[in-house]
Amino acid sequence: MKIDVVEDETEKADCLRLRREVFIDEQGIAEADEMDGLDDRCLHILARCNGEAVGAARITYLEPVAKIQRVCVSRLWRGKGIGADIIKFAVDVISRTEAISIIRLGAQTHALDFYRKLGFHEIGAVYQDAGIPHRDMEISLNR
Repeated sequence: MKIDVVEDETEKADCLRLRREVFIDEQGIAEADEMDGLDDRCLHILARCNGEAVGAARITYLEPVAKIQRVCVSRLWRGKGIGADIIKFAVDVISRTEAISIIRLGAQTHALDFYRKLGFHEIGAVYQDAGIPHRDMEISLNR
């Protein structure tokens, strides 16, 4: 498996296709909620296995916070550690930016344990995002 920061429009299109597959087609999230118009401001991450796009995420920088968003793995590739590898890669990329002291994400509540195992802890109350219960989680970077 290879995980990289997206460098061209073809790779970005692969990320958007994966998000459509997972969030819109599988989870029933409205296209307007998923395709929020913010992608041009974000750093995108793409995971490939044998050349096939299998997972994606995006990072939004809001100094001193960076948000990991839109984490998804194609159905056929789940359960192989790809999601965890994407998160670890994103944390590593974000950690290289001195101005960032907190990494935050909005986790679907069924995935809280997944993110806890990766070092995130819950903050705030459960809320609805696109009709799905979420809870914010974060890691503080020791600077």
